[in-house]
Amino acid sequence: MNLSDITTIKSVLSRHGFNFSKSLGQNFLINPDICPQMADECGAGEGVGVLEIGPGVGVLTVELAKRADKVVSVELDKRLLPVLSETLAGLDNVKIIQDDILKTDIQKLISEEFAGMDVVVCANLPYYITSPVIMRFLEERLPVRTITVMVQKEAAERLCAAPGCRACGAVSAAVQYFSEPEILFQVPRTSFLPQPNVDSAVIQLAVRKEPAIQIQSEKNFFKMVKAAFGQRRKTVLNSTAAGLSFGKEQVAAALERAGIAPNSRAEQLTMEQLATLSNELFIDE
Repeated sequence: MNLSDITTIKSVLSRHGFNFSKSLGQNFLINPDICPQMADECGAGEGVGVLEIGPGVGVLTVELAKRADKVVSVELDKRLLPVLSETLAGLDNVKIIQDDILKTDIQKLISEEFAGMDVVVCANLPYYITSPVIMRFLEERLPVRTITVMVQKEAAERLCAAPGCRACGAVSAAVQYFSEPEILFQVPRTSFLPQPNVDSAVIQLAVRKEPAIQIQSEKNFFKMVKAAFGQRRKTVLNSTAAGLSFGKEQVAAALERAGIAPNSRAEQLTMEQLATLSNELFIDE
């Protein structure tokens, strides 16, 4: 079954009475070149288990199953289960779990389904859950080697932005802290059914064994980062003071000890400078 063929997809979906849901961000891939490339890039291979999120009609799932020892796909939409039963028939190394990935006990799933395997994540993520899903995998320090996902192009640029550049934001700093991000390739909007209004990109986050920087408190660091990037038109002095409800004198003193100019903006700071500022701001804690 050619799952990249529009006529085939429409026929399968019609047989099962399936209609696309805008609220679930459902856009299925019809470009035959994308999924093989994603499957190759994600690291699927012998001894590897792949956790897929939102398999859709199973076009990426099939490619992953050709390469990996096992594929477990988590699908929220119950209506797609009979569709996947048809499109993935005969693939004995694929398991579909009907659940919400944001509510799933992922640690338990990985330990039960992928014992003794290296684990990678690969997914065509619905745009509305991109950041929550990625940050959950990173913040919970789930035992995965890489996270390879297709996301909206603007989200890809934001997630992979390096500290010190204009596109960097709070989520960029968090991603850099936990992983080494990279944009792998672009995906035009014409690659999907139905066609979205934006282009996409495939990114890969290589999960770090140790954080990118040394900080005294992760809780305080991310609280400070959120505040510093919270009002992008303001200086790091003003945005941090406002966001943390600190006095400007207190923040100014911390900036001076950290060797950071008070008129700097958060996106101009390196990870090391952000770490030093956090440590100096919360020096008494």
